[in-house]
Amino acid sequence: MAFNLHPVLAEDCITIGYFELCQVLLMNDENYPWLILVPRVDAIREAFELSEPQQLQLMRESNFVLQVMSEVFDADKMNQAALGNMVPQLHLHHIARYQSDAAWPGPVWGKVAAKPYAKEALDNVIARLNKALSNHINYKAAS
Repeated sequence: MAFNLHPVLAEDCITIGYFELCQVLLMNDENYPWLILVPRVDAIREAFELSEPQQLQLMRESNFVLQVMSEVFDADKMNQAALGNMVPQLHLHHIARYQSDAAWPGPVWGKVAAKPYAKEALDNVIARLNKALSNHINYKAAS
């Protein structure tokens, strides 16, 4: 079965790259630095549905993204979540948080309207992330 990205994720995000297992998406919301990892395995809703090697790979990729984002964005705290209530396809949110952000200390969902990146800001954040993520042996930036 071929992998298909859920239409909501495709609409709300920009693909910036790929790891061995996951597609790396940037949420198009300048309010928060926010990446989403989506395992490229079709019809998976929960992490426990992945094979054991895939579960370990997901954890490795996710931890690497958390570390990179913490460093690139000098975050006060990193949030990681896999809710899936609105989008059933397994996807993990990685959000850099600051004590000064609009939702602090609560969750980001529904606090403020998404603010799409302006072209220059988008290009800048993608370049910064791709530079840092490319330190992972299995990362490839999207073309």
